[in-house]
Amino acid sequence: MSAPHREIILGVGGGIAAYKACDLLRRLQDRSFAVTVVPTPSSLNFVGKATWEALSGRQVTTEVFDAVDQVRHVSLARKAEAIVIAPATADLIARIAAGRADDLLTNVVLASSSPILIVPAMHPAMWFNKATQANVETLRSRGIDVMEPAEGALTSGDVGRGRFPETSEIVSRFITSTLRDQDLAGMKVLVTAGGTREAIDPVRFIGNRSTGIQGVALAEAALSRGADVSLIIANSELASHPAITRFDVSSVDEMFSQLKSSFLETNFLFMAAAVSDARPTLTSERKLKKEDFSRIDLVQNPDILASISSTKSQQVIVAFAAETDGDIISQALSKLANKGADLIYLNSVANGAIFGSATTSGFILDSSGVIDTVTEVSKDSLAHLLINHAISTRNKLG
Repeated sequence: MSAPHREIILGVGGGIAAYKACDLLRRLQDRSFAVTVVPTPSSLNFVGKATWEALSGRQVTTEVFDAVDQVRHVSLARKAEAIVIAPATADLIARIAAGRADDLLTNVVLASSSPILIVPAMHPAMWFNKATQANVETLRSRGIDVMEPAEGALTSGDVGRGRFPETSEIVSRFITSTLRDQDLAGMKVLVTAGGTREAIDPVRFIGNRSTGIQGVALAEAALSRGADVSLIIANSELASHPAITRFDVSSVDEMFSQLKSSFLETNFLFMAAAVSDARPTLTSERKLKKEDFSRIDLVQNPDILASISSTKSQQVIVAFAAETDGDIISQALSKLANKGADLIYLNSVANGAIFGSATTSGFILDSSGVIDTVTEVSKDSLAHLLINHAISTRNKLG
């Protein structure tokens, strides 16, 4: 006997990307989801009601006053395990954030307590508008999963962030994040992120190109899976979910101090921060003049990961390695052993690859060698993959 279909709602906003939601509907059906489409009235200018009914095999309505006897905004909300809204326009995001209920879709959202995934698609100027960004942060603070739009060519002829993401990315996000089981409930997860800086004088510093995107993705992925999450983040303005306990630091010493305070109580440590290997032997209290720069003497920073690992009991530690050339697999295995970590994620950063990017490619290794190859996935997807491997490692350790 086949497993029963899982009921979900596909909400469709009034943007040109509405036609791409037809493929999304098919791919969700391929994953054995039973899908009811709830388009906004304006979206029917792009894809008509007959198309949605033909593809879904189900009745399609857009207004609360359609099929009133069925009380569809309540019955659909109760029946659906989750809601995917794709594409979501700036207007639709604003209406949901404001709690408005002026069509069937926004009524269903208000009546539902199920997980919601919102997939924005709009012109970059609209996406980066402060009002839209504030609305997105409001939705995320309420536990709604909001994807970042993709970057590329747009209908307007412009290029930028605002494209409808690839269907495979949306389905992956929906299954691995929005519908994620709470398999980390009761666990404490500690994540480091960003790049440390070592002061030369009050203006200049020694640093690196890490943005913190991967670390924040890990923290939010762990949160979505039920963990109690702490994030130690260095020199990054990236926002993080309000439910994450956040510590902003700058230097290696500051990060090390916070790690020592938090590590022993944690179950998993994801060491995604790029930690400076060295610092100036002397730091000037005044801004140095050009003529003062004849040389900068350096001293090695403490190896904070190796030091922390030496104190572990049952914690699972995931390290990160960024290499540019040579036998990078051997280099990663050597680092894994030297740092005392259980797993390591290796990627090549030749020519500045990875830093600041929304996607990543690389290898996941344990002491036996490569256990997973990662090819051009979102950093959100990698976060869940690393968590999966960390949980598997913990289970093996007993």
